[in-house]
Amino acid sequence: MTIQAIDVAACLLNKVDEESGDVITHLKLQKLLYYCQGTHLALFNTPFFPERIEAWQHGPVVPDIYSEFNKFGSNAIPIPECDQSKFNKEQLDLIDEVYEVYGQFSAWKLRNLTHDEAPWAENYKPGFNNVISHEDLKNYFLTVLE
Repeated sequence: MTIQAIDVAACLLNKVDEESGDVITHLKLQKLLYYCQGTHLALFNTPFFPERIEAWQHGPVVPDIYSEFNKFGSNAIPIPECDQSKFNKEQLDLIDEVYEVYGQFSAWKLRNLTHDEAPWAENYKPGFNNVISHEDLKNYFLTVLE
């Protein structure tokens, strides 16, 4: 069974603690997906999900997820159901770890972080939505995880 970016997004959104006022906006979700994909590539040498990530003005974006959630603008995305049966333990642990490390930051802090990272910085060209290759992601995240 192939895991799609929407599956990873649903599990990330389920990490939100609404009672403490935590939310995930569309911008923040995009960055968390980028960190999940890059970490997965570095650890397992395979993509977490097949959808491409592109270098957009405000950082890495999964266009399919953009189409799904852009209607929420800068508001909190409602929490969908996460089908954990699609994931193995290592993948669920990876989602937990990415959320623990990066979920604490605001959407704009994550945006700024990604702008300082090679996968976005080396692929972003104003006016173009260039694909960030799996190779670029893997190579960068291998240095982060050392």
